[in-house]
Amino acid sequence: MKNLRFIPSRLAILSILLLALSFRSVAQQGAAQRDTAPAHIGFIYPISSNGKQAASITNRFSLHVIAGLSKGETGVALAGVANVVKENAHGVHMAGVANVIGNDAGGAQLAGLANVTGNNADGAQLAGFANIVGHEAKGAQVAGFMNLAENAGAVQLAGFTNIARKNVKGAQVAGFLNKAGDVNVQIGGFANVAKKVRGVQLAGLINIADSSDYPIAIFNFIKNGEKSVAVTIDETMTGIVSFRSGGRVLYGIAGIGYNFRNNAKAMYAAEGGLGAHIRLGGPLRINLEAISHTLTDFDGGHYNKNSLRILPALKLGNGFEAFAGPTLNYVSYERENDYDFIKKYIWKNNSSKDFQGLFVGVNAGVQFLF
Repeated sequence: MKNLRFIPSRLAILSILLLALSFRSVAQQGAAQRDTAPAHIGFIYPISSNGKQAASITNRFSLHVIAGLSKGETGVALAGVANVVKENAHGVHMAGVANVIGNDAGGAQLAGLANVTGNNADGAQLAGFANIVGHEAKGAQVAGFMNLAENAGAVQLAGFTNIARKNVKGAQVAGFLNKAGDVNVQIGGFANVAKKVRGVQLAGLINIADSSDYPIAIFNFIKNGEKSVAVTIDETMTGIVSFRSGGRVLYGIAGIGYNFRNNAKAMYAAEGGLGAHIRLGGPLRINLEAISHTLTDFDGGHYNKNSLRILPALKLGNGFEAFAGPTLNYVSYERENDYDFIKKYIWKNNSSKDFQGLFVGVNAGVQFLF
């Protein structure tokens, strides 16, 4: 009785084999006179309806239990493991492991592991691990791990990395890293690398580009952008030394510092955030900043502050800029710490376990631009 459960699958395979062999004798008789076939059915090369001539025949439909080999495909190709096409393939290609196409591909490619195209792919590619295109991927590439192409015309979406050796007309979205020449949008979980970015460049930590006006990350190394080292102080008497880096509009902020009040324990500071330059003309501009800031004594005491800053700035020449302005701040800390940095609040929560308050403060500083 146990073997009965295997009968349907065995019958299916046997049926395909018998069908392939029945076509094979007929197909081989005219193989030398033709290079196309309406259907190619088989098990694995050369056990198929096209037999040993399979590599020189283009098919409109292919179905193989394990793997199919052909010169070209113009319709649908299905294989349990792999579809291997020596030249061009158009239509829909589905394989349990891989679709391998020697020249151009058009239509849709779906593979459990990888889609590999030697030249151009004009259509969508969906793979569990990787999509690899020798020249241009004109359609969307979606992969569990990696997309690789020379040029990409639409979107590259990957769980780990997208790499375009030249340009991407659309967007790159990856869990870890995106790399391209010229690109419209990059969104990377860790880092983005490009030459010219026309839109937003968003990364968890680092953006690198020759030109990018809208980088969003803590560290942005933009060739035609701006970098600076700033020294600031706020209403709590916390001094911060920060590195600011970005493009002509957006920039990232990362800093460390110390609170100079006479506290029971020494308190150290760290902050990170994003900023935007609004140019007013001449040496004047406004720097808008959104900051997350923490003071800690490394012994259980934490003072957390999130701030919005409006900082008018004046360039002083020789790469220096001074700035100062109001801030809107939301703070929270454990009530037992009873920090008294601020006396007057716009709003405070007296009923929660942790103290929460909203107040208007000030931030001022000077930075060296390079």
